[in-house]
Amino acid sequence: MAVAGHEAGNTTGNGPLAGVRVVELAGIGPGPFAAMLLADLGADVVRVDRPGGAGLAVNPAYDVTNRNKRSVVIDLKAEDGPAAVLGLVERADVLIEGYRPGVAERLGVGPDACHARNPRLVYGRMTGWGQDGPLAQRAGHDIAYIAVTGALGMIGNPDEPPAVPANLVGDYAGGSLYLVVGVLAALHHARATGTGQVVDAAIVDGTSHLTAMIHGMVAAGGWQDRRGANLLDGGCPFYGTYETADGGYMAVGALEQQFYDEFTTLLGIADEAPARKDLARWGELREAVAARFRTRTRAQWTEVFQDSDACVAPVLSLREAPHHPHLAARATFTEFGGITQPAPAPRFSATPGTVHSGPALPGAHTAEVARDWDLPDLTDAVTKEA
Repeated sequence: MAVAGHEAGNTTGNGPLAGVRVVELAGIGPGPFAAMLLADLGADVVRVDRPGGAGLAVNPAYDVTNRNKRSVVIDLKAEDGPAAVLGLVERADVLIEGYRPGVAERLGVGPDACHARNPRLVYGRMTGWGQDGPLAQRAGHDIAYIAVTGALGMIGNPDEPPAVPANLVGDYAGGSLYLVVGVLAALHHARATGTGQVVDAAIVDGTSHLTAMIHGMVAAGGWQDRRGANLLDGGCPFYGTYETADGGYMAVGALEQQFYDEFTTLLGIADEAPARKDLARWGELREAVAARFRTRTRAQWTEVFQDSDACVAPVLSLREAPHHPHLAARATFTEFGGITQPAPAPRFSATPGTVHSGPALPGAHTAEVARDWDLPDLTDAVTKEA
């Protein structure tokens, strides 16, 4: 019989990870996002929610990072809680957890306990500071992790405090994406050898890794270790943002000479702009560019540059982005269950990912997970804990 919201047997997407089973121990931020990415790629992700939910969580009905998943509620502090999770682990390929180091072990679901039940398991650990080091046991959030890596200090104007890039650089780029890369690499190894392993994905490690090119430029003398003084950090007048007549902004990235020439021509300053390689006159060039952009609206400048190679684009808001003609043509955003959200990425020619279910409501899928994963005791364990 079909369960509400799911057709019998339709438990995963059709992406390249179809058939891969993932257990996600519920948390916030980068762990859920990493599990969503695996689910978008077709994995059967079962999220183990805790009674009462997690701190800082959004309304479960709108938490897009829990799309394409299924949820059971298990109290790991209850007598039968760890056994219920280990039952899932025995049938899984991957487990993801985001506790502080040692917490999963104290709850009875650490790597040793899990590998005793399933030696092939890939055990993914998502933390900010990592599993060891002086700060491993300290609390933290994205902003602190990216602060110590040097990444935060790179962003913003030189005469202002560093700009906070939401939680995209640390949690998701340095955290979730590195966890997913690690999990997939370890899964490949496990399938080749029959042996699982632990993946220690620390946001400080991943974010530091993201700065590899910049460190090379610093070593070569091509990057000054301060904000707003370099080619890619807003210091360059032809790589930055400019306000328009209506209070909007345009983004300029005309780095190469041929793109820069087209940019200055379409902007209308080709004859008056100082030489772009004259760093002493970059301030003058910036003022000329800024003054010209303030003469028209964002929409007008968008029309001027839209069919060019000048590398100029309007700065859109989150609500505006899905309506951009290029993103709309590519269906970069999709709507599911009344929520506009980014479509799965990247894209695959033979095994495309899809959004096939909305945010998993806590505990909504216990019966079907018990059935599909052949765990009849799961329903009993959850019922007793409830």
